[in-house]
Amino acid sequence: MQASMRRFAPFSAAWFRAAALALLAALPLAASAQANAPDGPPVRFGILPLGGAFESRSDWDPLLAELSRAINRPVSVLSVNSYEALAQAIQRDEVDMAFLSGKMALDAVTQRRMKVVAQVVRHDGLPGYRALLLSRKAPPFNSLKNLLEQPDRWRLARGEKLSVSGFIVPQLQLFLPNHIAMETRFRSEIVGTHQATALAVANNEADVATNNTADFERFKTRFPAETERLQVIWESDLIPHAQIVVRREYTPELRKRVQAFLTGYGRAKGPRGDAERVVLKSLHDLAGFVAADNSSLQPAARLAYQLAKQNAMTAQWVNDAAREARLQRIESSYAEQVSVLKDVSP
Repeated sequence: MQASMRRFAPFSAAWFRAAALALLAALPLAASAQANAPDGPPVRFGILPLGGAFESRSDWDPLLAELSRAINRPVSVLSVNSYEALAQAIQRDEVDMAFLSGKMALDAVTQRRMKVVAQVVRHDGLPGYRALLLSRKAPPFNSLKNLLEQPDRWRLARGEKLSVSGFIVPQLQLFLPNHIAMETRFRSEIVGTHQATALAVANNEADVATNNTADFERFKTRFPAETERLQVIWESDLIPHAQIVVRREYTPELRKRVQAFLTGYGRAKGPRGDAERVVLKSLHDLAGFVAADNSSLQPAARLAYQLAKQNAMTAQWVNDAAREARLQRIESSYAEQVSVLKDVSP
């Protein structure tokens, strides 16, 4: 799996390139301070793949260039093509800070010594987004009833198993309650990003795709012709928005500086604030960030716990004792996660 790296140096020309990307390069910028020696080694920022690796990286470039100036540290960007590639990079301690959705953020905090510092906010003001199932408008594969009655006739395009809206929530809230395991019951499957799964259905390479409201809104603006072929046949309950996590070994002072930068980004009045809001708009139509801590991951922990429990209850076991042992391990793991998430220190 491919990954790409890009580094920003503090007090460079990065902001001016960022403003150009935001289509606001002509606006005046506040004078920057005199350049100082960096306060430490580069901060390695991992980006959750939304479209392609290059697309995701380019969308984040302007904000990360300003973050570099704000904390007086270079920022190296790791942009990957899959959730699994980013998870492996985090496991290898190649990431210091990251933009992650629920399950990946949960694993980073409970297993990889990271802390939540901020959570994204979208323009719609809702505290989360919804998982979706997309199908083509034309029959015969355009009805949720038909899908649930004959899943083996349908070709599925889904997200990776670490994707909350691409796998976890549809499996938990729709398929398992209807005695359908996504991995085994469909005629075939394609695994990819939300953009890739929507395109697969639009181009008749699949019959149904998992997606979410945020990504589908973005898809509509980029692929209007393909969107006309699609319809939503199911949507989930609200899923909490993604988080920004930072390595726990960083000092509380540095984590607070990161948090202050993020929560202030796009809030100012005038040309600079306007330019930042354009950058946020390109980042999944974000309105900005709010301060958050580990407790914001409690809904994600609950979802993972419920899915694990449902899988255990519906699986085939050699005997009741084996199933009970698995359920006890699930309960113990969930209790440990809840304990870690009670740490809300800065």
